[in-house]
Amino acid sequence: MPKKLNFSTSLILLFAVIALMIYSLLILKLEPHIPIVMAAVLVAVVAFVKGCSWKQIEQGLTKGIASGVVPMIILSLVGMLIGVWMMSGTVPTLLYYGFQVISPEWFAVSALTLTIIVSSFSGSSFTTIGTVGVALIGIAIGLDINLGIAAGAIVCGACFGDKMSPLSDTTNFASSVSSVDIFDHIRHLMWTTVPALIITYVVFFFIGRESGGASIEQITAANQALQSSFSISWLTLLSPLLVVVLAYRRMPTIPVIIIGLISGLLTAALLQGAVNPANLMNTIQNGFTLESGNEIIDGIVNRGGFQSMMWSVSLIFVALAFGGVIQEVGLLQSLIEKTVAGIKNTGAIVSQTVAASIGINLLTGEQYLSILLPGQTFKPVYEQAGLSRLNLSRALEDAGTLINPLIPWGVSGAFFASTLGVPVLTYLPYAILLYLCPIFSILLAFTGIGIKKELATLEAVSLDQQKMNDSSNNSSVI
Repeated sequence: MPKKLNFSTSLILLFAVIALMIYSLLILKLEPHIPIVMAAVLVAVVAFVKGCSWKQIEQGLTKGIASGVVPMIILSLVGMLIGVWMMSGTVPTLLYYGFQVISPEWFAVSALTLTIIVSSFSGSSFTTIGTVGVALIGIAIGLDINLGIAAGAIVCGACFGDKMSPLSDTTNFASSVSSVDIFDHIRHLMWTTVPALIITYVVFFFIGRESGGASIEQITAANQALQSSFSISWLTLLSPLLVVVLAYRRMPTIPVIIIGLISGLLTAALLQGAVNPANLMNTIQNGFTLESGNEIIDGIVNRGGFQSMMWSVSLIFVALAFGGVIQEVGLLQSLIEKTVAGIKNTGAIVSQTVAASIGINLLTGEQYLSILLPGQTFKPVYEQAGLSRLNLSRALEDAGTLINPLIPWGVSGAFFASTLGVPVLTYLPYAILLYLCPIFSILLAFTGIGIKKELATLEAVSLDQQKMNDSSNNSSVI
């Protein structure tokens, strides 16, 4: 049987890793790659000294990396897609009309609403960020909107569908791990999501009106540059529309993005006259380049390409390798199992679930692991406490799905930051929905509001009450 770390060693390692990350990221202002590699080396050395074999540690490395292959492929393909959609005129067309329709004071509310709609229909925050998110951040740049506010609104809307849509893989995963019906799960999510969303809208309504804005002359000049550089047409929007429709029909993500790439290349050839094979391949590899003479437009459209995502791909690579090691040597399991021992209070159970999901997100950067491990560990705890597993699935969704985009080395955080061109720490204060939901999850648990009891427990209470009534009636008769 593989050797596992005990609780005391795991706890010491946990604090050491947290201290290393805080010192490296917040004090030294380093990028997260090397600190994560150092943390992985630290855990591996301690685990080896404590009796874990190198083969076991190596197996953890490969398992962790294997779990992130698909996200890394998706991330690379989205980089290519962004470059192609710039060249095809898709994003420039959205920019052109967006500059005319969206006013600076209503940008945050408009971006939040639009991304909620797209993510709910597609069920994917990645698809939403890679399509309308890119266009909206370009509009924000053109309108001189605070990019933290803009990205915060976009991320909130994109993650709404990732949490609430029956088409979302994390929604299905959380309900499956908790062994509950997905539509019961979604209905139960409303208790935390609705109040958090209302507050998010209110905050964006007020801060969005103070986020500044470009002059009319700047917008006019930007639109003129777009018209002179691209063929602006609704036909350029067929490619992203096709992507959203295919995502809605539950087609796998990678084929959907490839179809978006092919349709984008066709659009570029037919509408923009981009038929030079060397230029097409160079755009896919290094991104789109344009010298329109307008700094705003050039700053927006000169982006994308396979290489643009390598920073994030390498970050995900090292983060998941680290996550695989700490999972394989039992660091996570020993901490969670010790934590849940003996807790029976509803507030404590839900709080521990939320804390476990957030902790695993911070340690591994892996969204699915932050749902799977606490879900498997806490399921019997909820059952023993007479709580419906719907409370478990909600806590997992609130703290697992929504916290990952707030972590710079998280799979979602790295993807969103690279795609939008806005660092996680810049949009984090404005990603209001994402951190309000776990807060509401804990508050509801301690107040008892929106907490569902297990049906069997309710029936037992009802039966006991009936027996008490019968006994009372018999006594009165006597």
